[in-house]
This record gives sequence, C-alpha cells and structure tokens, in this order.
Amino acid sequence: MDFSGQTAIATGAASGMGLLFSQNFAGLGGNVVLCDVNEAALNERVAELNSQREGCAIGVVCDVRDYAQVCNARDKAVEAFGRIDVVVNFAGGTAVRMRKVDKTLYPEFPDVPIDVYDWGLDVNLKGPFYFAHAVLKQMREQKSGLILNIGSVTGSDGDDYGMDYPSAKAGLMYGLTKSIAQYGARHNIRCVCVSPGPILTRPGMAKLKTLLGRAGEPQEVVDLCLFIASDKGQFINGENIMIDGGRNAMSRKG
Repeated sequence: MDFSGQTAIATGAASGMGLLFSQNFAGLGGNVVLCDVNEAALNERVAELNSQREGCAIGVVCDVRDYAQVCNARDKAVEAFGRIDVVVNFAGGTAVRMRKVDKTLYPEFPDVPIDVYDWGLDVNLKGPFYFAHAVLKQMREQKSGLILNIGSVTGSDGDDYGMDYPSAKAGLMYGLTKSIAQYGARHNIRCVCVSPGPILTRPGMAKLKTLLGRAGEPQEVVDLCLFIASDKGQFINGENIMIDGGRNAMSRKG
C-alpha cells in the first residue's frame, strides 16, 4: 500500500487506534492530521511522527461535539496539505465508562444523569455527522474521498445500561454510512463503516466471547481500514463490515 500524496484526518488520534492508524498511514507515505481534545498528548504524538518523516503530520485540538472546531480541523488539513483523502472517525466511547459513572449511585439506565448520555450521543454520532458535513465540501470539490466510520458490534447487541453507545453506533453503521455513500457516489466519494468486536484496547475486552476464542488486536482493525482506503479496496462502499471474531454470528439462545 502506498498513500504518498494523500492526506488522512483521524479523530481521537492522540492515543489508541486513532494514533495507530495515523502511524501506519504516515508510515505508508501519507500525510496525517491528528485530532484530539488532549493537546499535550497530541503535540507529543505529532512530534514523534515528524521526527520519522518531517512535515508529514499536524495536530489540531478538536472536540468533535463542536462544529466550529470540526470545520477548523478541515481547514487546517487543507491549508497544510492541500486536500483531504480519508477521514476516520475513531473518537468515541461508552459514556458511562468514559464519564466514570458510579453504578452504585446510578444503578439503572433511568437513574443516570441525562447529560452523561448527551455526551455519548454527541461524541459517537454527532461528531462523525459533523465531520461528514464539513469535509464533504472539500471532497466534493476535489471529486474524491473516503469517510470511514467506526461502529461496534454493540450496535447490533444493544446495552441495557450504556444505551447511548449502541444507539449511536447503530446510527453510524447503517443510517449515516449508507446515506453518505448515496450522496457521495455522484462525486466519487465513498463511505464505509468498520465495526469492531472485542479488541484489546483495554484488559476487559479479553473476557468477551467470540467464535474464534480470542479478542482482536488493534492492528487488525487498522489493517482493515488501510485496505479499504487503499487502491485494493476501492469497490467497497456503503457497507458495514464487522471485524469481531464472529461475535455477531454467535447464537443468542439462552
């Protein structure tokens, strides 16, 4: 794979799979725009990438819930590199975990303060929606591009406590991805959703069952994203692709 001359924006890119994707994309010749709310970590990661290949990366502090900040990230990308070829929406997470909700104080869904779920819906669904609206202007002008949404097998499973997460991810996996693909087709723009199952981004994932008997590695998810973005993946469009070790295919009986 060769991404020379191409530019990717990754959200949630100061750590985790957003960072891993950025490192891989830059390592394959591309330019990367790392977006995150953690400015200190963001600056460190960008400096590391530029030490390996000068000028290949910039960082933009961006809260994906703020449309003005999303548009600023788009504008900084174009200003630095002249184009946007790929956007990957990695930023997200289950609100009750990310906001450290104490389940002893808020034992069931109706007990959790609504602002917690607002955060989850905004980050996981409105953020990718905002990025699509913003960057499609640039992609339409250059008549090419790919938006990669990151869904989750939880979007099919559901969750009786962290309800924001499956609700938002299902919206990404089906409604938003298909809708962007339908619009983008007339401008040579694709949209695909990659939906991981249990991935070893934190220890608890190793306990979740899959048909393969293991959780996935972050690199496996990133490799799929890179394939879709590469010349080899150009016929994939408007689809949600599960990468879950067969978790979604497991029997629901009992």
